[in-house]
Amino acid sequence: MLDGLDPEQRAVATTLRGPVCVLAGAGTGKTRAITHRIAYGVRTGVLQPAGILAVTFTARAAGEMRGRLRALGAGGVQARTFHSAALRQLQYFWPKAVGGEPPRLVERKVQLVAEAAARSRIRLERAELRDITSEIEWAKVTRTTPEDYPAAVAKSSREAPRDPAETSRIYAAYEQLKQDRSVIDFEDVLLLTVGILQDRPDIADTVRSQYQHFVVDEYQDVSPLQQGLLELWLGDRENLCVVGDASQTIYSFTGATPDHLLDFRRRHPGATVVKLVRDYRSTPEVVHLANGLLAQARGRAAEHRLELVSQRPPGPEPVFVEYPDEPAEAESTAKRVRELIEAGTPAAEIAVLFRINAQSEIYEQAFADAGIPYQLKGAERFFERQEIRRAGLALRGASRAGGNDIALEGLEDRSLGERVAAVLGGTGWTPDPPTGSGAARDRWESLRALVRLAEEFGAARPGASLRDFVEELDERARAQHAPTVDGVTLASLHTAKGLEWDAVFLVGLTEGMLPITYARTPEQIEEERRLLYVGVTRARKLLSLSWALARSPGGRAGRRPSRFLDGLRPGSGARGGAAGARAGGVDRGSGSGSGSRRRQRGPVPCRVCGRTLTEAAELKLRRCADCPSTMDEGVYERLREWRLERATELGRPAYTVFTDVTLMAIAETTPSDERELSRISGVGPHKLRQFGDQVLRICAGLPAEPDTGSGSDPDTGPEADQAGEGAPGGPGESRARGGVEPEDLWDEPAPEPPGDTPENLPEGPDDGFGDPFGEWSEAESGGPGKTAEK
Repeated sequence: MLDGLDPEQRAVATTLRGPVCVLAGAGTGKTRAITHRIAYGVRTGVLQPAGILAVTFTARAAGEMRGRLRALGAGGVQARTFHSAALRQLQYFWPKAVGGEPPRLVERKVQLVAEAAARSRIRLERAELRDITSEIEWAKVTRTTPEDYPAAVAKSSREAPRDPAETSRIYAAYEQLKQDRSVIDFEDVLLLTVGILQDRPDIADTVRSQYQHFVVDEYQDVSPLQQGLLELWLGDRENLCVVGDASQTIYSFTGATPDHLLDFRRRHPGATVVKLVRDYRSTPEVVHLANGLLAQARGRAAEHRLELVSQRPPGPEPVFVEYPDEPAEAESTAKRVRELIEAGTPAAEIAVLFRINAQSEIYEQAFADAGIPYQLKGAERFFERQEIRRAGLALRGASRAGGNDIALEGLEDRSLGERVAAVLGGTGWTPDPPTGSGAARDRWESLRALVRLAEEFGAARPGASLRDFVEELDERARAQHAPTVDGVTLASLHTAKGLEWDAVFLVGLTEGMLPITYARTPEQIEEERRLLYVGVTRARKLLSLSWALARSPGGRAGRRPSRFLDGLRPGSGARGGAAGARAGGVDRGSGSGSGSRRRQRGPVPCRVCGRTLTEAAELKLRRCADCPSTMDEGVYERLREWRLERATELGRPAYTVFTDVTLMAIAETTPSDERELSRISGVGPHKLRQFGDQVLRICAGLPAEPDTGSGSDPDTGPEADQAGEGAPGGPGESRARGGVEPEDLWDEPAPEPPGDTPENLPEGPDDGFGDPFGEWSEAESGGPGKTAEK
């Protein structure tokens, strides 16, 4: 159990009694240390599996921890999120503490907030509605009542998005609405559990008699409400192990604070403190840059920063790249990613990270145009995809049929991966991938992820049956612990927390974006620096940092690289102990490359008045928004009708075929051949192949004819594979597949919250009532893949 642990990790694993604080830097093996600690305690008899509660912040992390513990022989240990553990206890003890059925859990509170605003006679735009919802969440996790909200905002120096008095009124109306309808939200789960444990000593004693030992991961992200719940679980005992890194505190907007981590020894004077600084993830060059970034930091968290020491062989220097505009940055990034893939780096081991979701669209377009498969992090739950649901049913049926399943005839002695592949053959799986990067390829990648998972599961557990694999899938579905899909990851920096890749591209690193414009106080600025630190430490080997001087081609090049790069990028001047000499050189990228349609990037004049255009819509139309339009209304309407028919045929949103602005540009220029059509922004090579003939016929006044040539199903044939924007691998569709409107994923300026949200929480077993401590069976959970409807 201790073999392979370094001296500091071994100290964590063998210190089983009393309070323990583990300060763990990025990539230092903290999960390995704490899971081996739990397993070592169980193997030596010091800890009882049923008496341990390990708490973390995302359902995915909890699922990963449970998997590791099972592999180490400690499968009976409970590993959950704060919300999941509290919900289980709340549902179990509610009849005894309150009586009757517990209130229904509302997963999305936005609708109720909108209704509360209307009752308060306050009109909110969509973005304002999200802001107010976030404010209510912050107030609840900091245990602030509606009446106290204005004073709490002033005291915390929090920059409220709206008049605190108005927010207070909406907050009060929202709470009243919930009470009238007997519903609760996710924050109420913690508040009510805290209330019950405070008011009912007998129930608190029951919980404490069950759990004698607690482990809390990502302790720097604990909110005051979660800390209060933890203290109630503990009582007067000190069998607590916390793990965290103040330099990775990036969720203060949700109420998270590193103070609990930094004050741990003051609250527990006899605590053992262990520092993990051996970085097993990143090369010395990446670690050197990360250390230099934190060397410039200020504030309390910076005073406790950890100086990482890489344990890996040397690698390439980080690269700094400056581009004239954002399209050039996106195109060049896609080109460099393609080169990495062609050189042998798996697409799943590459990530492009940005500050806000709105930055993803231009990269989705660039990757779709380049034919590079990608996945937009947070766009869809893996186990809710239609092809995965069908695959799950097929595997479940085969596991029950045993040797009588026709797909498994003669395969009794074959590996688990081969048996799973045989069963999935009936759902569309083939060993060879389809061509292109459209719907068929996306479905194939999902099924391949299941086959790969079966191979890995079979290698880890020789002799594992199909039923064992189905149980593993059920466990992963409950924890939303999806296998890796083979595609480049596009994600925000907040979403990337806890993940890692061989190659990472940090893009859009300009003043106003990182730090974000609304970060004004020293504390907010330092959190933005920590966010970049998290991004840097996601890279194992290759790291690229880039920025664009202008938003659009021909726009004013007035942007400056992020201040956080000062002293790190060559030519920026040394500062604050950051040794920038070892960082790679600055590449003045042009964005032009093979296949680029934007080689010439001079100023783009309005074709009517001659003014230089800068806005994306104006550049697409090649005229000012206020200049007279030459659009052929008849052509425009026929294009809209054709687009709707085509989108319906493909089963996709209309805008993924062509946006309204692109249709307007086509109707204004009425191109007569492919060359003229290809000059219109938004008509890439994939769309030209798929839709070009039909669009040109409409522009010529002829009826659009259906696709010919392949005679294949439009949603599965080669044309669908080349769909560009319209394909699930292209912009728009990957966002919309999971039932989330596109604006929810890329028009939101605010970062995503950490794990305990409806998107990350659903752990099927917690939907019903039962033993609050034990594991759940499939019957209790309502079957595999069930989400937290309550």
